[in-house]
Amino acid sequence: MTSPPSVGRMVSSRERYSRIFAIGDRNDPVGFTPSFVLMENDDDLEVDIAPFRLVRNSTIVPAKLTLQTRGKICPPFDELVEWNASEGLSLPPSLDESDAGTFPTGEGFLPLTIQSLLHDPSLSKINTEPSVVCFLDSPQLVNDDERMIKAIDTVRRRFPASLIWMPGISGPDNCAILSWMGIDLMDLSRVKRAFASGVHISSFGPRARDLTQDDSEAWSVQLHAWREALIETRQAIQSGRIRNLAEACSLSSPRSVQRLRRHDEYMSKIAITDPGKAGLSSSLKQGRTVDCTSKSSREDPLIRHWQHSISSRWRPHPHQSKVAVLLPCSAVKPYRKSPSHARFRQAIDSRAVSELMITAPLGVVPRALEVLWPAASYDIPVTGHWDADELNIIQGMMSKIISRNDFEIIINHSGIKIEVNGVACIDTRLEDSAGSEEALARLKKEVKHALREKNLTEPKRGENILESFKSISRHLYDSDIWLEGARATGRAPDYRIMKDKNQIAIWNSKSGRFSFSKSSLEILDETNTVPRVYLNDGFKWSGDIFSTNISSFSGSPRAGDEMIVFQEGKLIGSARAIAPAWEWPKSPGALARARHRL
Repeated sequence: MTSPPSVGRMVSSRERYSRIFAIGDRNDPVGFTPSFVLMENDDDLEVDIAPFRLVRNSTIVPAKLTLQTRGKICPPFDELVEWNASEGLSLPPSLDESDAGTFPTGEGFLPLTIQSLLHDPSLSKINTEPSVVCFLDSPQLVNDDERMIKAIDTVRRRFPASLIWMPGISGPDNCAILSWMGIDLMDLSRVKRAFASGVHISSFGPRARDLTQDDSEAWSVQLHAWREALIETRQAIQSGRIRNLAEACSLSSPRSVQRLRRHDEYMSKIAITDPGKAGLSSSLKQGRTVDCTSKSSREDPLIRHWQHSISSRWRPHPHQSKVAVLLPCSAVKPYRKSPSHARFRQAIDSRAVSELMITAPLGVVPRALEVLWPAASYDIPVTGHWDADELNIIQGMMSKIISRNDFEIIINHSGIKIEVNGVACIDTRLEDSAGSEEALARLKKEVKHALREKNLTEPKRGENILESFKSISRHLYDSDIWLEGARATGRAPDYRIMKDKNQIAIWNSKSGRFSFSKSSLEILDETNTVPRVYLNDGFKWSGDIFSTNISSFSGSPRAGDEMIVFQEGKLIGSARAIAPAWEWPKSPGALARARHRL
């Protein structure tokens, strides 16, 4: 059977589950997502923002659906294309457990319902990625957040190369939220219904139409608001601020806030166990920060993953396992570059104690990990006050950290009251400011006393640096075996990591990751440290790695992760993932950038 025509599409930018697809010829795209699907009687908008049109023929049962391209966006890019599908006869989402009715069908254009997702066995047999996947029951599904979130996630993972459309529910007020959840295509249906009822929908939500405008002028204003929302969403994805835009737009209605929170809760459960499948990155992107200006940011899966990792997995350096010093954070990141932390470290004057920064919303940041994403690049308003949620998170994290480790003395210079059963906790602030001479003198005194009491010896500088890299490796890869027998040399902040006489890696302080050398690849293979990608036999690897080049992969890469590359059973090089695990191996466009070839 001949495969249906497929839309030319390539991911040109991504942030978690939000993606911008270039539509058409990759060298000369017709348009970009998020974009519109026009329905019957819709205005003929420009093709670059509305590359598709849906026609529904209800004179037959079940109704026939035809999705048409409005530009030459299917290879070989010389004609318009259409796909035919059947709407089926499905029950509403609330009756999804019932296997009854007629399932929708289609190939290049694949209509779905919750019922067909659960009961249609033919979906598991689809070998090609549909160009567009459409939720026919989205107007009903939108009333059940949990079903909606799970359905989108299921389809997104099953068809990572497809454009996803939920007709009838989008508007300027929720475009960013839907994009954040993984929706690529929007439509005018909802704003047309609202307009007919005298309501204008902007990015700030519904409001009464301006009665001084005639219908034509008012509709032009409505379309302008929609265009602006599309542009704003695209720019937010490109700049890494789609999360912030989604949070801001969610305030337009309680239901949107609720949906964002439930999506955070759902994705956080995935992020905690598998950050690659949750779309998280492992390293810094230059110029980007985690903007934690709202309380909603505390629920971000990125933040939840950090909190869980530090609480359940972090352990101190062996020579720092008896005494912990709790310090306040700083506006400057990494903290060690701030004047306040320069004074703290001068007072502490020892590498034999663990320094733990107390901060919102991350909770606790060990000194060795302050150079990692997101600890090295977040911003939060400073008021000098902590609310109950922040205090509970910090107290809970500290309790778990202490219960897993052997700290015997806690020197608390953070200004927050922290109590841990069975461990001496000494307050060196006593309501003074952290940088006051009195508080710093107490800090210095208590650290010296603790070092004498526990008979702690000062480790060598190189030993301490290497242990910091082991801690970083455990956080990133859940293993530090590749560093056995290694040593750290050079000057801060970009140290070299040597094994025998070979340089196996450099610490890249700008991106917060290890830059592995060719000589490390066999070590990474033997220690099973990083994900792997297997190329098709006979393929000549000369550039980036695309879905068409891949036979399989293993592990769960995050954007920024190093991967080792195999072909015909041999290790042939390395690449750096630019797409997270949930997109592998089928997402269109480059999935990894070439690094080394052996």
